[in-house]
Amino acid sequence: MHTNVDLDKARFNMIEQQVRPWEVLDAHVLELLDTVHRDLFVPPTHQALAYMDMEIPVGTGQGQVMLSPRMQARMVQDLGLLATDKVLEVGTGTGFTAALMAKQSEQVLSLETDAQLADQARTNLARAGIHNVLVRQADGSHGAASDGPFDAIMLSGSVPEVPQSLLDQLKVGGRLIAIVGQEPIMRATLITRVSDHSWSTTQPWDANAPRLTGFVEPTRFEF
Repeated sequence: MHTNVDLDKARFNMIEQQVRPWEVLDAHVLELLDTVHRDLFVPPTHQALAYMDMEIPVGTGQGQVMLSPRMQARMVQDLGLLATDKVLEVGTGTGFTAALMAKQSEQVLSLETDAQLADQARTNLARAGIHNVLVRQADGSHGAASDGPFDAIMLSGSVPEVPQSLLDQLKVGGRLIAIVGQEPIMRATLITRVSDHSWSTTQPWDANAPRLTGFVEPTRFEF
């Protein structure tokens, strides 16, 4: 059994040695990593890995993981949430990223295809005292148009490309972040809705992440 002292030290090391060097310098995000305890969101069998710089397997499906702490933190930072924001997350996993976003925004709707994981995330969030996240079991690849529009959308995993149907669910001024591309080269992609009919895209950093389920892979042409 890990003592609180061990966990506090591990959490401190995670922030200082993994997250901060990865250009996560937003004081609010760093503070959240200290106050929202990641060990509450890790499957019991992997508790010892809670603050390690690695992906942690979750759920029953192939390739379902909790992203590394630095990637979760960097994506949350780059989304630039405001206290009044209404957020959509696709891929709840264990609920940790939703928890970080909930602390920075008004409400989070988080979609998870795996019923068991969705249940686990609800339990984890309640245990962490977070009550402004609604976890819904659903295929998130189409978003949740009837609940939108959203100020921010987080895809907590990688997709081959961002569907237009999701971009259409952003308010003007809204942002979407995702890891986009094909192995071995994927990029963190931040898309902002500039007007009703235009979006601007930046790709601030490289990162690989497992695929979110439900997103259509583009057809590969064989020559």
